[in-house]
Amino acid sequence: MVTNSGKSSQRGTPKAGNSVRNSLHGLSPYKEKKGEEYMNERQRTHFQSILQAWRQELMEEVDRTVIHMQDEAANFPDPADRATQEEEFGLELRARDRERKLIRKIDKTLIRVQENDYGFCDQCGIDIGVRRLEARPTADLCVDCKTLDEIKEKQITGG
Repeated sequence: MVTNSGKSSQRGTPKAGNSVRNSLHGLSPYKEKKGEEYMNERQRTHFQSILQAWRQELMEEVDRTVIHMQDEAANFPDPADRATQEEEFGLELRARDRERKLIRKIDKTLIRVQENDYGFCDQCGIDIGVRRLEARPTADLCVDCKTLDEIKEKQITGG
């Protein structure tokens, strides 16, 4: 929330907005050099840094949740208050469970980076592409294969 307290806020300036929008986990987007080889050492190092920073952010969020739940845990005499607290904790725990699964996926992706298997489609083997990996660092399918997978899933589930 931005308040107007008479102080200038960087949040409202276009420059600050662009730098936030154009960075991933505090890191600037990769700038490809003309004619450079795909998934060279420089690119792998860049994506490894992104994945490690993302993993660190998720781990810090887990720690904050544990502290929050310990600090906020109370035995309310009112059943409605108790139910509200349990619902809030349940929502937090579901979010942490999704993040736990994402951490596992990041760990698997980091192994792929170390084994020089990162950045190539699992189904067809072509380059996933730097821009797609910037948008989704854990991507293991190119856009075409991912699109086909989604179409097949919709046909199976009827959605």
